[in-house]
Amino acid sequence: MANTPKALDDLFHDMLKDVYYAEKQVLKALPKMARMAQSPELKKAFETHKEQTSEQIERLGEVFEMIGKAPRGKTCEAILGILDEGKSVMEEYADSPALDAGLVASAQAVEHYEITRYGTLKAWAQQLGHKDAVKLLEATLAEETQTDDLLTKISGTTNKAAVQKPAKAA
Repeated sequence: MANTPKALDDLFHDMLKDVYYAEKQVLKALPKMARMAQSPELKKAFETHKEQTSEQIERLGEVFEMIGKAPRGKTCEAILGILDEGKSVMEEYADSPALDAGLVASAQAVEHYEITRYGTLKAWAQQLGHKDAVKLLEATLAEETQTDDLLTKISGTTNKAAVQKPAKAA
């Protein structure tokens, strides 16, 4: 079966659908991550990022409108895999001193995925002449980078706590 030749605007739209789906999945995962977090600082970071993620989904909706497409997601296997790893960490390390360190690592895997996607989308939007979309994607990219930086800062504390051995049951 021959493929129909596609251009950069098709790829831009496909990746936009991918990241839209990914953000919606992250939005569903963040409340559980916040509940599981032991550190108040990490809990607050997840709650704040949940609010940002809602805004990011709205921005993506605006980008879809700018290119004349309806906001719609496309299953993103990458984010599903990253989130599944995070679920495993929460199950395997619940009530463990290493839980928060694992949550930070899982959250940073999500952030790094999103940073690569938004960086690419921004570059493609520039190439395609979508100036207003560039501004929206740039705002989201900046938030994702700030969240990653905050998680790196929090990891200093969570990693130290993770070194402690859990008390043995009597």
